Amino acid sequence: MTAAADPLVALRRRSVGTLVAGVALGSTGHIAAVTVASIAAADLSDTAALAGLPGASVVLGAALGATLLASLMARRGRRFGLTAGYVIGVGGALLATAAIIGRNLPLLLFGTLLIGFGNASNQQSRYAAADLYPASRRASAIGVVVWGATVGAVIGPNLVEVSGDLARSVGLPTLVGPYLVPVVFVGLAAILSFVLLRPDPFELRDAGSVVGAEAVSAAPLAEVLRRPAVIAALVALLAGQIVMVLIMTMTPLHMIDHGHGLGSVGLVISAHTFGMFALSPLSGRLTDRFGCPRVIYAGTGILAASAILSAMAPPADERILLVALFLLGWGWNLGFVAGSTLLTGAVSLTERTRVQGLSDALIWTSAAAASLSSGVLVAAAGYASLGIIGTALIAVPVWILWRRHAAINPRPAIAPAPVPPGPLE
Repeated sequence: MTAAADPLVALRRRSVGTLVAGVALGSTGHIAAVTVASIAAADLSDTAALAGLPGASVVLGAALGATLLASLMARRGRRFGLTAGYVIGVGGALLATAAIIGRNLPLLLFGTLLIGFGNASNQQSRYAAADLYPASRRASAIGVVVWGATVGAVIGPNLVEVSGDLARSVGLPTLVGPYLVPVVFVGLAAILSFVLLRPDPFELRDAGSVVGAEAVSAAPLAEVLRRPAVIAALVALLAGQIVMVLIMTMTPLHMIDHGHGLGSVGLVISAHTFGMFALSPLSGRLTDRFGCPRVIYAGTGILAASAILSAMAPPADERILLVALFLLGWGWNLGFVAGSTLLTGAVSLTERTRVQGLSDALIWTSAAAASLSSGVLVAAAGYASLGIIGTALIAVPVWILWRRHAAINPRPAIAPAPVPPGPLE
């Protein structure tokens, strides 16, 4: 490593650390708020029939935010776009707080929609890290940033009771507390992003992010979406998301209906969350080592195994469900990291923000559709039907990868300039 290269290495290391911290803070605030969203809606509407509206609203906000923030990043850079998403999320949390105090359900739904923008910044952060490193280390960068959500998954739910007690102690409704958590944590993510993502990650990009003539002008979106690697990546990301949400959404209710207590439900969902986020660095390393297609195959295989286990698990045996839900989380994570890496490598820097924003918008839209469909499917055909349908859906990305394998080349068309070792080695 030359002396001239040291500042670049340090700046990239600081940028990745800032992105991880932002995701950790942002996910903590987001999860604390969505944990009580259905309770707040039922309380304000005096009916359980509307309890699912805030969940749908926050997912819609994430989908809308992914598109709008990507457009903003294309014009103003990653730093500005990520900060804007977090700031909008804080504004949404303040509106939700006012809605609970004023007992206004429409305002709560609008606030949760804006909270979704903060989650969109969390999701887009992985792509900002991917720009900083060559193709051989891109997946590891994505995996490290995705791992940051582990912090939120652990801490966020545990702040619900504490924040509620604090709100009640100062004369506010108990449910105000969890909505003040994102005001603090997502606000800190916004400050960190604005202050420490300097220079902008776009300016610190790896040379391999700029590919030939594509660095000058982006191809039309319709043309980009016809590329084999883009098609394969999008299908892998969407199939994994749909299968995971289908099964995950109804598992707690399935367990409660068969006599399991909340402690057992919490243990199974904790195993699922661990699989979703905690192993992200390993998923990144495996992707860098074996390539995106192989890891996507592995992820879909694990998802299929988890779907079959879920369908076949005896309702009284929580241990099999625990294993199934852990595998469901890790299979999703493998496909998420490898699919995101494949998508990033298939497009030039000038095309990335548009395609990545569209990808996340589709992911969140499919998540909302899968969540709404899961209850209907269980009511019509039982919980086992989710596993059967999930197994069938997994065949789609496998077929597309197999048919287009020869045309998928996630590496740049020209050799990138050598990059000094960074924090991921």
